[in-house]
Amino acid sequence: MPLDILSKTPIPDKLPKQMQETINELKKSLDKNDCLKQAYEILTAKYRGQRIKTYTKLFNVFSKDIDKMWSQAGFLHCANINYLMRTLLIKSGFFNNSDIALKWTMVWHVSPHQYIHVIINNKKINIDVWASSRGIKFGDYARGFH
Repeated sequence: MPLDILSKTPIPDKLPKQMQETINELKKSLDKNDCLKQAYEILTAKYRGQRIKTYTKLFNVFSKDIDKMWSQAGFLHCANINYLMRTLLIKSGFFNNSDIALKWTMVWHVSPHQYIHVIINNKKINIDVWASSRGIKFGDYARGFH
């Protein structure tokens, strides 16, 4: 089954060294909000979505190799980026798997797109790292032509 498409892929116990170093820094966050914002900044600086590559690199969505995903920069599929986000948040110790929900929408009214809800103090915060390079801000998500 593709990574995080229909259900949440388990978070691995063993992580890439550089990813673990990033998580160790996230563990120093002040609270859940701070951790989420730092993780968002880390991932938006490293990864982005691209319309054309979503289709030309379609089979990469099936990858479950967290070492390979973490070692690259640039384009990743939305589900792959969300898997990395879930890993950072859960391994930080601030979040549980139940605090993060996979959500689906349609981008350009034809392309399925995944983003996540992160729950903090009973409030759902939309997180869409994939779409940040298209102007979608923290707390929002891509949909339609937005």
